[in-house]
Amino acid sequence: MSVIVYDNVCKSFEGSKGYAVDHVSAEVREGEFITILGSSGCGKTTLLKLTNRLYEPDSGRIMVVGKDVSSVDPVELRRSMGYVIQQVGLFPHMTIRENITAIPALMKWDRKRINDRADELLDLVGLEPSQFRDRYPHQLSGGQQQRIGLARALVLDPGILLMDEPFGAIDAITRLNLQNELMRLHRELGKTVLFVTHDINEAFKLGDRVMVMNEGRLLQFDGPREIARHPADDFVSTLIESARSQEHFWTEKEE
Repeated sequence: MSVIVYDNVCKSFEGSKGYAVDHVSAEVREGEFITILGSSGCGKTTLLKLTNRLYEPDSGRIMVVGKDVSSVDPVELRRSMGYVIQQVGLFPHMTIRENITAIPALMKWDRKRINDRADELLDLVGLEPSQFRDRYPHQLSGGQQQRIGLARALVLDPGILLMDEPFGAIDAITRLNLQNELMRLHRELGKTVLFVTHDINEAFKLGDRVMVMNEGRLLQFDGPREIARHPADDFVSTLIESARSQEHFWTEKEE
């Protein structure tokens, strides 16, 4: 079943010459892990923000679970999706438990349910509840903060998870560990994930399928192996060759 459908979606911004998202059409199936790959300014983050109505399209249509998002209350829509960003955005004056459960608190969940959910999610993202629930964000490493951002995005058990370069500001070793942890969580939870990145290795490692974007256009949308074997155009070929040249460097070093 298609959970998200982009139907000829366009978005432009005042002062720009062309479209930030240029007539994009694609379908995302339930439970897929989709990575959206491209350089800065290619439209990948804009496409993500159109999905949860942080931006509105100029034309075209976006369907989520069979509903046109333009007909859904934006707050209701966003609560049906988890959203994780690179900067994490934890509230510095709130404990980790309070950060994770900020939305349930606004929704008047009872205290026991809030506390149980916070502990459950800390366990899920690999952080011992008794050690972390009462800490503050400044007492956590960057990787730990990113785990809390993921826990917060999962607090209402959304079917869809939007992730905007969540590991971009994290060191290489922590990034690798978080990638592996995210793959584990995806296998366990079966969420539909849209994950924005500019790193081709990350995109191909994580994605069941990969959207390759450039200058607002969707150039190719296929499995990583298919894209590597049959790039759609010169831009995609260049991306593939850049990844292969890195592999050659390490092969030569080992020799």
